[in-house]
Amino acid sequence: MLSAFESRNYRLFFNGQILSLIGTWMSQTASLWLIYHLSSSPFLLGLVGFASQAPIFLFAPFTGVLADRVNRHRLLILTQTLSMLQSFALGVLTLTNRINPTWLVALSFVQGAINGVDMPTRQALVTAFVARREHLSNAIALNSSMFNLARLIGPAIGGFVVARYGAGICYVADGVSYCAVIFSLFLMRLNLPGPRANVRHPLAEMHEGFTTTFAFRPMRVLIATVAIVSAVGFSYSVLTPIFARDVFHGDARVLGYLMSASAVGALCGAIYLGTRATIRGLGNVVALGCGLMGVGLIAFACSRILIVSLMALAFVGLGGVLTMASSNTVVQSLVDEERRGRVMSIFTMAFTGTAPLGQLVIGWIAGFSGPTVTLVVSGTICVVIGALFFRMLPGLRAAAAPVLARLTMMETS
Repeated sequence: MLSAFESRNYRLFFNGQILSLIGTWMSQTASLWLIYHLSSSPFLLGLVGFASQAPIFLFAPFTGVLADRVNRHRLLILTQTLSMLQSFALGVLTLTNRINPTWLVALSFVQGAINGVDMPTRQALVTAFVARREHLSNAIALNSSMFNLARLIGPAIGGFVVARYGAGICYVADGVSYCAVIFSLFLMRLNLPGPRANVRHPLAEMHEGFTTTFAFRPMRVLIATVAIVSAVGFSYSVLTPIFARDVFHGDARVLGYLMSASAVGALCGAIYLGTRATIRGLGNVVALGCGLMGVGLIAFACSRILIVSLMALAFVGLGGVLTMASSNTVVQSLVDEERRGRVMSIFTMAFTGTAPLGQLVIGWIAGFSGPTVTLVVSGTICVVIGALFFRMLPGLRAAAAPVLARLTMMETS
């Protein structure tokens, strides 16, 4: 389960990143509380979420070209430093009582733009963090465990700090937490490839990235699956406050239970993936994850009993991680180092960039059809996508086998 920890670089990354992610979740909790406290506007709640994620979809293709041209290690240090400064700016504005909804939305967009560069770069560096390629699957699973563990801890700490000391302290704590990951990056000794000799026009290289991704059927199907499930399945979160207040007649604590249930399921899925030694069979895991997520969404939509709803959301989180982390591992295994930045930027677009668009559509549909019908339809789509992916698996495996063999020979030669 911890084979990736054999690599010193990955140990450094994990220890620094988990502290930073806890700070990030504290900051996100503070922003949600603060924007609603300042405006009492559900629309601005959604706008802050959209502003923090939409730039990822816009900037990721350009980031892929950049990540394949420059030193990814130094680029990641730069993005983490800029994120730290953004958090400190929010902290100063809040502590000096100068914060307002405009500043919150604007700085959320700035953080989204930074993430548009940071996330694809970080994805492309995972192979450099581990000493052996067979540890890649474990490293990606541990990344998911790290993210969901922080997702459990961060909001709880953030809620306590906001209630006791105010949102400004959360932002300052987030800024300080970035020091851990920046320090760990400086301590790393990475063996990165040198600059490519055949550098072309950025648009030509971007086109090559899209061609590499979508001309190869296994990668094309995986990216499409991730995009649909992310847009349709993960968008349920925008409707959970409706269930917490109107269905279960609860307060913010009930909403916290619902969010934590999903995180618990996701953490269990990540731990399971961490026990796998190879990518063999991950196609089945992707299909199973889609199905579990869909069934969980349908059960959550129809349930009127809190404990049943919590169990349903645990399955949603479990299925989501099985789908996304397994797809990430397979895509990373199918791409060569020269194009990794561009391909992983497209994966980031499919995973993170489609979510805010899906949330806008899901919220709009729920406005006239109701949250129950909306989530039943969303869950059904996830189940259908999982079934279609399972039917295509034999052909996808046959197409991927020669590429996997070639890349393995290149690394061992």
